[in-house]
Amino acid sequence: MAETITHLKVPIADEDRATCLGPDGSVAHVSRAFRVLSGRWKLPILFRLFATNSMRSSQLLRDMPGISQKMLTQHLRDLEKDGLVERQDYAEQRPRVDYRLTRAGHALMPVLIAVREFSRDHLAGDTARTPVLQETGN
Repeated sequence: MAETITHLKVPIADEDRATCLGPDGSVAHVSRAFRVLSGRWKLPILFRLFATNSMRSSQLLRDMPGISQKMLTQHLRDLEKDGLVERQDYAEQRPRVDYRLTRAGHALMPVLIAVREFSRDHLAGDTARTPVLQETGN
């Protein structure tokens, strides 16, 4: 048996491996989603914005001890560029900017909650196999 067991579980014919492994296949799409979410603070930002209708960056800074203004701004810009967060600038004399999840951001949250539940149900207490995410400047 030259194939790995995981490929046998994917419900596709042998001649159509591109559906899973090709440049527009399942693996490519999931990898793209993980790249968008990579970064130490992106998930906390998304969960905080999901918990409320909108937030100012100063409130996000207070809610997430340890994040710098620079890193918060960088992650918010990345999430905005990727279409998960929108920035609302009210153009008032005293600058006021709110951040909120976009429709795509809201659509992603049930997936993230399902991953959380998977972790609780199947990976709880299994820290030996859990890799530590390292900050890469993202």
